Amino acid sequence: MQKNQRGRPVTKPIELKEGYYLEVRSKGSNSGHRVRRESKAEIDFAIRQYEKSKIVTYLGQVKDGEWVDGKNKGKKTS
Repeated sequence: MQKNQRGRPVTKPIELKEGYYLEVRSKGSNSGHRVRRESKAEIDFAIRQYEKSKIVTYLGQVKDGEWVDGKNKGKKTS
């Protein structure tokens, strides 16, 4: 059985918006979700909120298409 495909595949690389990112995953899970916030204060609040029940990893700040700090510092976002 063949799946229904709609449209053509994506050719443009995905770019992240500017802001602060963290990764939230459930305990025992291999994959997680990226969460973006506008300010450092908002990301600190989100970390405190999620760490009660999830595994939280601070990924860093994205500015002009590059990681400024955190786990991915100096790398391009694509």
